[in-house]
Amino acid sequence: MDNRFKQMVMENKRRPDFGNLLKVLRREVPDRPTLFEFILNDKLIAKLAGEALPAGGDGGDRDWLAHGKVAMRAFARAGYDYYPAGAYYIGMTFPRGEQERASSYSLNEGVMITDRESFEAYPWPDPDAMDYTILDRLGEAAPEGTKLISWGPSGVLENVVGLVGYENLCFMLLDEAALASDVFDAVGSRLDRYYRRCLEHEAVGAIIVNDDWGFKTQTMLSPADMRKYVVPWHARIVAAAHEAGRPAIMHSCGRLEEVMDDVIDVIGMDAKHSYEDTIEPVEQVYDRLGGRIAILGGIDMDFLCRSTPQQVHERAQAMLQRAAGRGGYALGTGNSVPEYVPQENYFAMLAAALG
Repeated sequence: MDNRFKQMVMENKRRPDFGNLLKVLRREVPDRPTLFEFILNDKLIAKLAGEALPAGGDGGDRDWLAHGKVAMRAFARAGYDYYPAGAYYIGMTFPRGEQERASSYSLNEGVMITDRESFEAYPWPDPDAMDYTILDRLGEAAPEGTKLISWGPSGVLENVVGLVGYENLCFMLLDEAALASDVFDAVGSRLDRYYRRCLEHEAVGAIIVNDDWGFKTQTMLSPADMRKYVVPWHARIVAAAHEAGRPAIMHSCGRLEEVMDDVIDVIGMDAKHSYEDTIEPVEQVYDRLGGRIAILGGIDMDFLCRSTPQQVHERAQAMLQRAAGRGGYALGTGNSVPEYVPQENYFAMLAAALG
């Protein structure tokens, strides 16, 4: 294992400064190279923090405050200026049916809504019944200079697909458009309320609206249906963030070329995260869109897994150099850091910003 990059990261003395990320999100030049990541795996968090995460699953049996304290230290140790606080800290979720999960899962399993009767019977969550005070406690425990970034229990489209099923949704949009519209509104209104409640807390410096919209070749729904059912709810959520003086980050996988004007000009997203070389390398995206929206991450997942640490380091350095003087870019992976990403390659990427 190549340990030189790991040593550079573990010996990093950088102090968090959320202002650097804010400059990136405003498409300005940050004071130093800035990092962004959506999700780190638990093993990596434990290694960075120097201590294990508290035991327990993703349900109510885990001490989420203790979990957050460890994870925040890990993010600060790695050189990030923020901590992404997920909806699980608050208990916000849309219940799903049984779904077999392995390395992947079917978008047609776990269906809960098939008709008007099941729509009415569904146990819709009440965002106002959740306890958001953990955001204050996390903020109090956060390393100096760190702000929280709240992200959701998936987004509008992802939750509708999860509740209805992808193929069923395609048929519903044709056969029962009124019901489909009601499902989108039921999900969107609750996510809108969830984010508004998060934004009431001073510890929250920004939001991530995480909602996968596309496949490798196109959006999951037609651009027309995206604009009719999905875009308006995202626009409301982003408007809420801007009214509160906070930026909004979009995390979405897939080819979104046909709706990127909507993302930027209609919704008003401040930044976009998640890129794949097989769709369009982040270097090209930055050159094409960097003047209109901040670009976050983008070091391709397949590249991270298959390359040597030196190759990863060199590409990360080159991407930072491309953005130097132009701004609006933070270095990170194309999606997240699951366990299958070699840790030495992850450290090689970070070292490009910390060295």
